[in-house]
Amino acid sequence: MRTIRVETSAATILLTEAPEPKVRDRQTGEIAKDAVSGEALMTIGVVYIEEGESSLIKVTVPESGVAEGLALGAPVSLPGLVARPWESVFNGQQRHGIAFRAAAVTPAAYPASVGAAA
Repeated sequence: MRTIRVETSAATILLTEAPEPKVRDRQTGEIAKDAVSGEALMTIGVVYIEEGESSLIKVTVPESGVAEGLALGAPVSLPGLVARPWESVFNGQQRHGIAFRAAAVTPAAYPASVGAAA
């Protein structure tokens, strides 16, 4: 399936959920791994704010891409962020959505424009 690069330079991205292992199979507790490298995958929750609109999204990141010093509510950077549309049938119900993946999650600075409007 095609991936779409997400341009984040004009966005503010705030960490809302700390990194935790991505579970592949909830019944067995199996942790998801990257298909190419075999590395364990993590998920984080962020609020993505751009042009006055915000969205809560989950992002998958390789375990080695999770930087030290992440704090809830603090701005983060998501280098290599891509979106991938998906669809599946589960229990006879068709489901669809967008999966987000980044190469890393690192601490970032607040944009200069935050709080500057008066």
